[in-house]
Amino acid sequence: KMMKPGVGTYYKFKQLFDRFSQAAGKEQYLIPYFIAAHPGTTDSDMLELALWLKRNDFRLDQVQTFLPTPLAIATAMWHTGKNPLKRLSQTSEEVAVVRGGRQRKLQKAFLRYHDPKNWPLLREALKTMGRADLIGSGRRHLVPAWQPTETKTPTGKSALMGRRPTAKAIRGR
Repeated sequence: KMMKPGVGTYYKFKQLFDRFSQAAGKEQYLIPYFIAAHPGTTDSDMLELALWLKRNDFRLDQVQTFLPTPLAIATAMWHTGKNPLKRLSQTSEEVAVVRGGRQRKLQKAFLRYHDPKNWPLLREALKTMGRADLIGSGRRHLVPAWQPTETKTPTGKSALMGRRPTAKAIRGR
């Protein structure tokens, strides 16, 4: 389905990277680069990526959302909704294209699953996708069921305060 190599390729590359970094006596780190709302990517793909990021303890700070740029294959995909790496015709393979602002925001939120500001949007999407099982406080959950409230510290800075559901609220579900 996708034109990019699978995650197995990343693991093979990381193994080589770590081995050669150690052989060179250097402490180096891989920083994977992810783009939200890339043509050919569905919300389900982004959910799977978010779960992979969490399993591998990645907490992305800077995430780019796809923008069509001239002379790029991804731009051709974005404009046509077709896979240009295969023979094109009226009946050729369709690819998912994310154009709406809300869906673009959602795909970026999946990459930043750890940011409390994204939790309301992610909880809503997970319920819609039939994946409410990923909402909760355990290691297997993507986002918590509770939402922190924002308060001001004595220095005037913004701080998030945890507000977990009470035992009564949990039993009432």
